[in-house]
Amino acid sequence: MRVGLLILTLAVGCGLAICGRIGLRTVALQQSKLSSERVALAASSDSAKIDFAKQIRPIMEARCQPCHFSGGVMYQRLPFDKAETVVKLGTKLFTRIKDENQKRLIREFLSQQSAPDRRSP
Repeated sequence: MRVGLLILTLAVGCGLAICGRIGLRTVALQQSKLSSERVALAASSDSAKIDFAKQIRPIMEARCQPCHFSGGVMYQRLPFDKAETVVKLGTKLFTRIKDENQKRLIREFLSQQSAPDRRSP
């Protein structure tokens, strides 16, 4: 009887531990998904101008620090806190950026940079 109770206690304890780990993974995946959804929403409006400082730079900061930001070993050659560098490199940036929504947002930004200014008379 005691052995059966011990086995049951261990099984329940292990089950809770596994559920806890799965729960943490689920929360992390949900947060990642929310982040991707925010990027997708920002990119969904074709007429909206992509703002480098608010939409592109945070992606670069998340993926390319510490090397390509002030003080980094590659900053002088490739400063990713400047829109000009991102425009110059174009889709070559995708070696570190795997999220499709982030890639889509960067592509839209790049297309807006290469498009002629539509405000001219």
